[in-house]
Amino acid sequence: MDTTLHASNSSEFQVSEFILLGFPGIHEWQHWFSLPMALLYLIALGANLLILITIYHEPSLHQPMYQFLGILAAVDIGLATTSMPKILAILWFDAKAISLPECFAQIYAIHSFMCMESGIFLCMAVDRYVAICYPLQYPSIVTEAFVIKATISMLLRNGLLTVPVPVLAAQRQYCSRTEIDHCLCSNLGVTSLACDDITVNRFYQLALAWLVVGSDMILVFASYILIIRTVLRLNSAEAISKALSTCSSHLILILFYYTAIILVSVTHLAKRKFPLIPVLLNVLHTVIPPSLNPMVYALRTQELRVGFQRVLGRTEFVSRK
Repeated sequence: MDTTLHASNSSEFQVSEFILLGFPGIHEWQHWFSLPMALLYLIALGANLLILITIYHEPSLHQPMYQFLGILAAVDIGLATTSMPKILAILWFDAKAISLPECFAQIYAIHSFMCMESGIFLCMAVDRYVAICYPLQYPSIVTEAFVIKATISMLLRNGLLTVPVPVLAAQRQYCSRTEIDHCLCSNLGVTSLACDDITVNRFYQLALAWLVVGSDMILVFASYILIIRTVLRLNSAEAISKALSTCSSHLILILFYYTAIILVSVTHLAKRKFPLIPVLLNVLHTVIPPSLNPMVYALRTQELRVGFQRVLGRTEFVSRK
């Protein structure tokens, strides 16, 4: 009878939606954040779409390095789109309510795309490692088949390993608290509202971070240590400069990406004292990398700039015609 009573109480008090309050501590004037957020989102969409169109139309860019860049652009569009429309809806229309299924779906999408971005950075690091350390074997190692296999393996890894995150969150009992001091459904933010034990959720979140992002970060930096060691052995200053220029864009982006992840993790520990900072960094981490990545590559990669000019010139010609 106690079991029946407990089950009926759980179903009676189980909530049907959460309320995303927005940025903690600044609810009265948080709508001012909407303009830069919308601008960053538009830049992310426009610039990454331009990269995809340029790589597709330009035969000279049908190389593994640019194919991985195209996959990164698609992931960036997905990452920004999983969070920014809802954030803008909160800031513009006060649409703070989100159903449990939508919230759990957002948790899964954000985790999948962030892990996928880390995985693509690893693939790009391996591509640069082989190109610089084993230039003669590069055409036979990094082929189109290699790009396809690496992409599929990353899709399977990130798609499957992130499934338990929303599944475990959905298994919790949410009795009365519904307000989340955040702009999006973060796993720990949502599960902190549960009225039962969330130890498993915390453990899997930590394990996933170390297993996926942590291992990717270690392998990426190990690749660049080997690259730098190989480059420094070159006799020609011109050869050193050329070798470093081929991977400088990627190095800038991975340093920013992993530094931002570390900052988000560290500031999360100080959430009680400064609740706004981790939330703001978390939100910015879903939109700044997608808007920054294409700009860095466009500024530092001549082949891509030439491709942009051809595509935009072709578009202008068609519009005039």
